[in-house]
Amino acid sequence: MLRASNQSRNGEAIERQVMYAVIKTGGKQYRVTPGTCFNVEKLAKTEAPTPGSVVSCGDVLLVHDGSEVKIGQPLVRGAKVELEVLGPMKGPKIVSYKKIRRKGKRWKKGHRQSYTRVRVQEIVTG
Repeated sequence: MLRASNQSRNGEAIERQVMYAVIKTGGKQYRVTPGTCFNVEKLAKTEAPTPGSVVSCGDVLLVHDGSEVKIGQPLVRGAKVELEVLGPMKGPKIVSYKKIRRKGKRWKKGHRQSYTRVRVQEIVTG
């Protein structure tokens, strides 16, 4: 169980439970909490046309609401995660270099993966 702890004024630890969910998008699984920002594979233009728009992710595999854990088989029924699109971005450049020795053949190619930066607005349990 995930707990966030803060110090009170008299030094005692205050523990509060944090809501989180595990979602699936772009072929990957992410563990998200409300307010966190992360990168997902580039969303199609039909799903997220502009920064500031809200996208609903219905592929929720697990939800923990602070007291109860709901595990989907394979998805949690009625649960969804609201994601705010912050904008497109690109990952670091990856360079691949190939060479065949003594033949004078060389190839150099680069690639930058496209991502969409999103922020979790809320987790709705079903």
